[in-house]
Amino acid sequence: MLELNADFSRPVVVRTAAMEWRSSPGAGVWRKRLELRGAAESGRVTSIVRYDAGSRFPPHEHPEGEEILVLEGILADEHGSYPAGTYLLNPEGFRHAPRSDQGCVLFVKLRQYPGSDRSHCEVDSNSATWQQSEPPGREVLPLYDEHGHRESMRLVRLAPGTRVPEHDHPGGEEIYVMAGSLADGQGTYEQGTWLRFPDGSRHQPFSDEGCTLYVKTGHLWDL
Repeated sequence: MLELNADFSRPVVVRTAAMEWRSSPGAGVWRKRLELRGAAESGRVTSIVRYDAGSRFPPHEHPEGEEILVLEGILADEHGSYPAGTYLLNPEGFRHAPRSDQGCVLFVKLRQYPGSDRSHCEVDSNSATWQQSEPPGREVLPLYDEHGHRESMRLVRLAPGTRVPEHDHPGGEEIYVMAGSLADGQGTYEQGTWLRFPDGSRHQPFSDEGCTLYVKTGHLWDL
C-alpha cells in the first residue's frame, strides 16, 4: 500500500505549481498526485492530470466513481465534449474512453464515490446560474449534493475584499484554488493550491484580489 497525504486528521497544503509532472500509464497523459491511499494505480487518489494534444485512454470503468473538474482546454469522450469550467461526477460502473484533441488540464478524484445509487452529474459553470450567498461578495454554484451521501461539492467565487466569517468544518473541507488567491490566518494560497482541512478544524478565509474555488465538504468523517 502506498500513502501520500493519507493522514486525514491533519491539515494539508499542496502548491501544485511547484510540482513536476509525472508520467501515467496512458501515453501523453501526465499527473501531479496530491493524495493517495492504496495501490499505486487502483487506490483512492486526488490528482492534477494533463492530457497532451491528441492523447487518449482506452475504454474503462471507474470502481467507486470518478470526479473531474476541467481546468484548461477541452476533455471529450463518447458521451460529449467538456470545456474548461465543466464539472463531472461519473458514478460507480460508468464506462468511457476519455481523450483530448487539443490538450487539457483536469482536477481528478478517483475511488471516492462508492455506491451504485449515485446519479451521473454534469455542470457547465460557464452557463449555469450562480447563487448569491452570505457574506456579500460570495457566490456559490452547487455541483453535487445527493440524498443518502454525505459529501457536498460546489464552486465558490469571492469578490475582491470578501471576508468569510470564522467557521468550522464538520466532516472536513477540501479546497482547490482555480483562480486568484485565498488567504486565512495561516497563509496565502495562490492559484493551483490544494488544501484539505480535517473534521472539526476552523478558519476565517478571505480574498483581497478575489478568487474562484472548488470546495468539497462532509467527506472526511470516517477516514
